[in-house]
Amino acid sequence: MTGAQQTPEAQKPEASGRVSDAVTGNWVDHRAPAFARPYLRLSRADRPIGTWLLLLPCWWGLTLAMVSDGRASWFDLWIFVGCGVGAILMRGAGCTWNDITDRHIDGSVARTASRPIPSGQVTAKQALAWAVAQSLIALLILLTFPPMAIALGVLSLAPVAVYPFAKRFTWWPQIFLGIAFNWGALLAWTAHTGTLQWPAVFLYVAGMAWTLFYDTIYAHQDKEDDALIGVKSTARLFGDEATPRWLAWFLALTVALQGVAIVLAAPDGEILKLVVALAGPWAMGWHMLWQLRRLKLDDNDRLLQLFRSNRDAGLLVVLFFAAAIIA
Repeated sequence: MTGAQQTPEAQKPEASGRVSDAVTGNWVDHRAPAFARPYLRLSRADRPIGTWLLLLPCWWGLTLAMVSDGRASWFDLWIFVGCGVGAILMRGAGCTWNDITDRHIDGSVARTASRPIPSGQVTAKQALAWAVAQSLIALLILLTFPPMAIALGVLSLAPVAVYPFAKRFTWWPQIFLGIAFNWGALLAWTAHTGTLQWPAVFLYVAGMAWTLFYDTIYAHQDKEDDALIGVKSTARLFGDEATPRWLAWFLALTVALQGVAIVLAAPDGEILKLVVALAGPWAMGWHMLWQLRRLKLDDNDRLLQLFRSNRDAGLLVVLFFAAAIIA
């Protein structure tokens, strides 16, 4: 059927299998084999921003640990790469689990009705098998890390399992997302050092504040549908009037807690390393302030754009930590 002959229904995401908020022109819809597309959509391979947001705290933890002890080895390169592959797999497994638990809700929300389960592309049983497969491959990567990092990785499954249910019982489900999404800061620090230390904990909590910032922005896209079906979120809790004020607090907490982590981690007498590392949260804070100034809570396209821009905000920290390693 040619473009001129297509009906409006045939052009809808549900008809083509494309998810409504997928990145335009993404490789899943255009290059992946047809049989694999529903499973890749479950894993959000057509929306890579979530993988970045899961991965970046891992790289924060690794690079800050390297700044702290001045050590670098080939194993650190493996941690760097392993965290990348693990983030893809565990983000995929977590999103698949989220879609299984939310399958009755997603069909009632405009933005999520085109997802693979509510649109009928896969069954819940098929999705569960896919979640297990991704988790098992991620486990193989985790088992190459030191024992304490392995224990932390296994423990991370608890918040991942709980998060999809949080919006049913609390107005702060973003906290549960933050607990799950920033776990990599603890894990990667521990994979490098062999032990869990206070700088990693402060970095982890800073990541949670960052998650509250970006996911509140994201949640404003769904607040009307969420209100109709009784789903809770910080976007609904704060409302349009108070949201900018809360976001400013989350920005300040993110920068301040990262700063504490850096001060605790910095080697004694290495002033240049300390200054360069502190430039990371400073730059990230300016990026988050830029997001606040562009915020339009009634413009879903703008909200999605700002949410996705947090990849760049988090990468700024990685770049400055990497510069501090060699400073």
